[in-house]
Amino acid sequence: MSPGLPVSTAPQASFELPTGLSAGAERPLLLLALPVCALLLWALVWRGATGTASERSRRWFFATRLLVVALVVLAAAGPYTVASRETSGDPRVTVLADRSDSTAVSPRVTDRLTNDIKGAGVPVTATTIGSGDASPVGDAVAANLRENGSVVLVSDGRVTEGRSLAEVAELARSLNATVSVVSPQPTDRERYVALNGPSKTSVGVENEFLASVDGVRADAPTTVTVSVDGERVAERTVQNGTGAFEFDHTFDSTGTHRVTARIEGADDVYPQNDVFRKTVRVVEKPTILYVSPGDYPFRQYLSEVYDVETASSVPEDLSPYHAVVLQDVPAEGVGNVAEGTSAGGRASPGNVDALQEFVIDGNGLLVVGGRNSFENGGYEGSSLASMLPVSTGEGASRSTNLVFAIDVSGSAESGMRVQKAVTLSVLDQLGDENRVGIVGFNHNAYAVAPIQSLGSNRASLEDRVRRLQSGGATDIAAGLRGAGEMLGEDPGTVILVSDGHDKVGPPSAVAQRLRARGVRVIAVGAGKNPDEEKLRTIAQSGGGNYFRATETNRLRILFGGSKQYEGSGLTVVDPDSFVTSGVELTANPGEVNDVSVRRGADFLVAADDGTPAVATWRYGLGRVGTITAYGPDGTLDGLLSRPDSLLLTKSTNYVVGDPERKATGVAAISDTRVGSPTTVTVRGEERPTAEGAQFRQVSEGRYEASVTPDEAGYHDVLSATYAANYRAEYAGFGPDPALESLATGTGGKVFRPSEGARIAEFAREQSTRVRPVRQDWTWVALLLAALLFAAEVVYRRVKVRRSGTTAEGGLT
Repeated sequence: MSPGLPVSTAPQASFELPTGLSAGAERPLLLLALPVCALLLWALVWRGATGTASERSRRWFFATRLLVVALVVLAAAGPYTVASRETSGDPRVTVLADRSDSTAVSPRVTDRLTNDIKGAGVPVTATTIGSGDASPVGDAVAANLRENGSVVLVSDGRVTEGRSLAEVAELARSLNATVSVVSPQPTDRERYVALNGPSKTSVGVENEFLASVDGVRADAPTTVTVSVDGERVAERTVQNGTGAFEFDHTFDSTGTHRVTARIEGADDVYPQNDVFRKTVRVVEKPTILYVSPGDYPFRQYLSEVYDVETASSVPEDLSPYHAVVLQDVPAEGVGNVAEGTSAGGRASPGNVDALQEFVIDGNGLLVVGGRNSFENGGYEGSSLASMLPVSTGEGASRSTNLVFAIDVSGSAESGMRVQKAVTLSVLDQLGDENRVGIVGFNHNAYAVAPIQSLGSNRASLEDRVRRLQSGGATDIAAGLRGAGEMLGEDPGTVILVSDGHDKVGPPSAVAQRLRARGVRVIAVGAGKNPDEEKLRTIAQSGGGNYFRATETNRLRILFGGSKQYEGSGLTVVDPDSFVTSGVELTANPGEVNDVSVRRGADFLVAADDGTPAVATWRYGLGRVGTITAYGPDGTLDGLLSRPDSLLLTKSTNYVVGDPERKATGVAAISDTRVGSPTTVTVRGEERPTAEGAQFRQVSEGRYEASVTPDEAGYHDVLSATYAANYRAEYAGFGPDPALESLATGTGGKVFRPSEGARIAEFAREQSTRVRPVRQDWTWVALLLAALLFAAEVVYRRVKVRRSGTTAEGGLT
């Protein structure tokens, strides 16, 4: 592996001396002036020279003046040396004490800690960084960081506002600062309840909710009751004190309904988090236009959830509908066949144009395939095809920039054989048209192979992977940064191959930055025991997916060409999208239309040959989805049965979007927490007015205002009700796992409250560092030049006086 990725540097020159000293010049190009100056000096001394000076005198004069000129040129070039020296500083400890309410369940240890540090002979300064219901821990640590400095954070790490601990770790690394942490274990009982579920639904639809109880030292059974509009609908006892349970509820009337979960007899520190409130806005079923030449079961399936109207073609007026569903419709069937044409003739453009305008204006379109659609329905080149996230037929291969970031650290050593095998397997699955580079990383990133065409370099890239050796600490962030540097300004994808056992650095923050510049991060878990949660978080931060080592065949779908994949049944390609999250696919319809995903679309589900079975994208303000898998009889076959039917429901919900977007005079508002703002949205022709809310127009017929509740409960703004729950300060207790990452990621340590003496010793170690010390030698060169010049002049004058003649004394 090469020593590092190329970096941009100033034009300097340096070299290492045998003593370990490094010598160099700031402006080495000026040294090129030396031969020119020497030539001019030679011409001055010898060319056309007259006088009585001897040849020996001229040689000495030339030598001394040449040395003077050389010293002046060297001084202009900026000579310097760099030596590594151990410097002892002034050890000090800055203790940042978090006194926010979430830490009250643990003993206060700051006073004892500071006394122990002082007793060990190290000065200490203690600063309070959080109090009450506010925990800006990240901002406070960032404000106290100094270059090469060190702080000790006494906190549970529960950040409720400001910077995250991952962002602070990145800042500390840039300053070469360390953050050590002390987080006392909780000694008091504290529990809190939460409630998750849909915020908007339709009348008559069964909804699933999740009630959960969490906390610290909560080992006694806890009873949770749930009520809807004051009527009890569920009651469960969580035997171990913490846990969760699901319950279903169907609303039979429109409007905003209040769902409340409550812990009975919690007997803990804070009572405010024993109740959690949630609002669910129930609306009439969205209206869907179903267009199909046949009588398919999917129409009946939709009728169970939506208000469905049926038509044989798309009408001109689509204003009553939220979405249009086309099933097994040829392109000519979208609109009316023009008069005088055959059934296979060209469709009248009027209805297709109406459908395009309908979607562009913010509505939805779901196109379901079959034996009479897509490649069999004349879609290619039609107006309908331009709206779809897929194109008919196999798409042309596209070159994609891919950089593998392979973990070669010491933690990966035991599983290095697996990681190499995974990387080689992925390489084997990629199409020849891709351009691939390889970066290896431990605590640094190393350019193993620059980005190059895979087709002609596959063997050499595989050989370089086989030669990788493991060792060093793990810094996934460094690997991601190195991969990003290799991509440069080009878009592309980073494929992270790692066990996820990171000792240093905040990789999620780096993945977010890569995503912002158009680089996607895909994580592949390799090794004996990969940290899947961490790798999944990194992938989500980078806008990509996480795959287990056994699931890399999905990469063949994404980058290998659709016809190179051989699977069994349907495969979820992107499990993190709205349509596919939580979806379990067991059915295999067996047939699929011949389509390929268009650039910019989301490839969600693949058929057993890699052909896109489900794809989505945004078209104008609207949403479009395609389902191209179907059974031998032309129906959706097993997709209509549970658990696979969830894919159909979520695909339809995706294109429907907000079922209230066509309503006017309706206020919409999201639930929030005390002290956190939420936005009220009102649609109408006139600006609304409400006490405590200042509305502003954000678009035609749409107004928004921000409101911030100051107490928990249900609140009303105009015709909307929202829930304000307990502050985030009371929604997490005990040491946050991010604390250890903050310490190890910045070179700090995790200490116990009783280890004040160890903290003092660590401070002494941190103040004594081996640092590069740079010494500028310009003044020495100039001083030597001046002394040599003066000595030479004095020598010649003395020589002249002694001889009494210029014949022997020098030049004339």
